Amino acid sequence: METSQAHSSESMSKDLSELMKEATKEVHEQAENTPFMKNFQKGQVSLHEFKLVTASLYFIYSALEEEIECNKDNPVYASVYFPGELHRKAALEKDLEYFYGSNWREEIPCPEATQKYVARLHDVGKNHPELLVAHAYTRYLGDLSGGQVLKKIAQKALQLPSTGEGLAFFTFDGVSNATKFKQLYRSRMNALEMDLATKKRVLEEAKKAFLLNIQVFEALQELVSKGPENGHPVQPKAELRTRNTNKSHEHGLVPGKDSKTTNRGSTGMMLTTPLVRWILALSFLATTVAVGLFAM
Repeated sequence: METSQAHSSESMSKDLSELMKEATKEVHEQAENTPFMKNFQKGQVSLHEFKLVTASLYFIYSALEEEIECNKDNPVYASVYFPGELHRKAALEKDLEYFYGSNWREEIPCPEATQKYVARLHDVGKNHPELLVAHAYTRYLGDLSGGQVLKKIAQKALQLPSTGEGLAFFTFDGVSNATKFKQLYRSRMNALEMDLATKKRVLEEAKKAFLLNIQVFEALQELVSKGPENGHPVQPKAELRTRNTNKSHEHGLVPGKDSKTTNRGSTGMMLTTPLVRWILALSFLATTVAVGLFAM
């Protein structure tokens, strides 16, 4: 038993970034071999599902960045605080306004699984801030790594403007050299002081972050199956709790529906059945997490 404990301690002495990659390797490989990613690489994704994905990402990043701001001076996170380089909320707001119009806050849906993800982020930020780095690393470096490839694929498949409208999420204006920035981020993260027990919890949280993403994918699939294309309402009114509960109105969490004022119509719809089209749209999400993280 002592030998086993010694081996565990030795393995955990590796850099946190390397341990993070090893801890999530299995689920990454599973995602990498799904038809989702292969189909997305063929450009088979529809505008409707892409808009729903963008909406869920908005709620997720809003929660993540709210908690990051609350912990920006906390020693367990401060060294990896890069708002100008990484934060995505403002970019997602631009994309949502492009897709849904000026009233996008009143249009976008927030499925229950997305609310669950948001709740976990707030819980971590408030009660377990030492785990926040797991969510930040999983999301930001994955997006930064795979962003440019995904941007080109989505732009072509959805026939979006070459000037970048609708794709601000993939554009990191504050990062001039992605490779060098990722090296800096990893070095800062590896320098965070944490004991063995905390390091293990961070690794478990990284895996949980990935599973929360998968649950969001599944919920969005169900949302599409009940969407306006099938004559059913998209989503009942959703309300999310933030640190300041009177902020809920800022997010416009009301029943989601396709905006009649959207700047984009049905252009880009590639297949005929909602289920098949949604499977293709899921490739976007799987690729964002899996391809991006493998490229770290």
